[in-house]
Amino acid sequence: MLDTLPLENERLVYARPRTLASRYTHYCPGCTHGTAHRLIAEVLDELGLQDETILVASVGCSVFAYDYFDVDACEAAHGRAPAMATGIKRYHPDKIVFTYQGDGDLASIGAAEIIHVANRGENITTIFINNAIYGMTGGQMAPTSLIGQKTTSSPFGRDTQLAGYPMHMAELLAGIPGTAYSVRRSLHDARHVIQAKKAIKTAFEAQMAGIGFSIVELLSTCPTNWGMTPGDSCDWVRDQMVPVYPLGDFKVADELQQARGRSKR
Repeated sequence: MLDTLPLENERLVYARPRTLASRYTHYCPGCTHGTAHRLIAEVLDELGLQDETILVASVGCSVFAYDYFDVDACEAAHGRAPAMATGIKRYHPDKIVFTYQGDGDLASIGAAEIIHVANRGENITTIFINNAIYGMTGGQMAPTSLIGQKTTSSPFGRDTQLAGYPMHMAELLAGIPGTAYSVRRSLHDARHVIQAKKAIKTAFEAQMAGIGFSIVELLSTCPTNWGMTPGDSCDWVRDQMVPVYPLGDFKVADELQQARGRSKR
């Protein structure tokens, strides 16, 4: 019976974004890197930025991100994506430049880089994937690992006397004058994925308006290194990560709020 329905009654509900390359990723089942990739690609398509964008990929699970986006891209040394993005943006101020970084890359070896790029108010965008663990190198404790969280390098759980506290990068960067937009969202269910896309779009709009540095932190899953099923890992983000890393807007510059208000009229 379905074969007899007229074609005009059919409605397209899914299409691959042009900015998302047509190839398989290397990510583990249940990893939400793929979800983040799609959201970024959809936003770049909707803003008409595919041909104007330059990606700076990081070292970590997202090391091959340059293969998964159909945009100009390059690879930075571990933690140095913000510095490379700074040079690219200053040489090509008319381009949209963004870094895609994990928590080990951004909050550990690259902590100084991201703080200084924010302090300088560089007009770039950072997408920050926080899955509370080192993914690519074997599941070690990251700066964002939760108190008591067991990892391959903290088998008895994170001890604050030995390793300090989880780092709240969105809040930290929000306190720097050069930051125009700093927010945290999550990818653990459909409603939050929709909210994450809106934040990513705003971050790129901030760069288009030349307002300053913007960052979107995304709470993400790592089922393999957490030792969980994909479904359980989404629940763990909701039940364990969100209470430690509250979702919300930590800084929205006045100029950005005004620009968003004008766009809604």
